[in-house]
Order: sequence, then C-alpha cells, then structure tokens
Amino acid sequence: MSDKLKQKILFIAGTISVAIGVIGIFVPLLPTTPFLLLAAACYMRSSERFYRRLLNNRFFGTYISNYIEGKGVPLRIKIYTIALLWTTISLSIFLISPSIVVKIILVLVAIGVTLHIILLRGAKGSKNRPEE
Repeated sequence: MSDKLKQKILFIAGTISVAIGVIGIFVPLLPTTPFLLLAAACYMRSSERFYRRLLNNRFFGTYISNYIEGKGVPLRIKIYTIALLWTTISLSIFLISPSIVVKIILVLVAIGVTLHIILLRGAKGSKNRPEE
C-alpha cells in the first residue's frame, strides 16, 4: 500500500472519528474521548493541519492535548462529565427504555465510565489549559 493511500485512509478514519466523537457528546452510550483521541492519532499521521485544528479546537482541544500529554483531567471537568453522564443515563432509563435488561446494561455502562473517569489522572491546578 502506498504512503498516499495510507494517508488518505487515515484522514478519512480521523474525520469519521471526529464526527462520531461529536455525536457522542449528545448520545449517552457513545464515548466521545476515545473517538477524539483516535482522530488525533489518525490526523497526526495524515494531516498536520487537521491535527493542529483538532488540538486547537476551543471546545475540546485543550482537553485532548492534556490527555495526550499525560497532564490529566481537571477535577471540574471530571465532575461535569460524571454529572452529565448520570443525567443522560437516568433520562434514558426512566423516559426511554421499557426493558429491565437495557436499564441494567445502562447502569453498568454508567458505572464503568464513571470509574474510568475517576481513575483518570487529575490535572494540577484548577485551569483546563496547558501550562505555557
């Protein structure tokens, strides 16, 4: 496989990952962070321009940069994420899903995601910006 073809495939995969990641902001069971990290990895190998645009995005660029650089996630973001997770899961359980099996799965997924978020390294300081 040629390098040009690999770059095109990685670029397409990165773009699809960004789209899924953004959708994941609004859909409780679709994870956002893994898709945005995958997009960053794909863009890093295929398009410097799109990689920089992703890392400089005003909504989640700093979050992705901090995660990639191992700086951790600020406590404020962890609390917000967990609160949003449980709000959307609760709404899904009580308003949408009639099946007890689906409700149990939703709770188990929420517990797993909550544990993952809690176990993420915490960022030093209260700001969600990389130190300059």
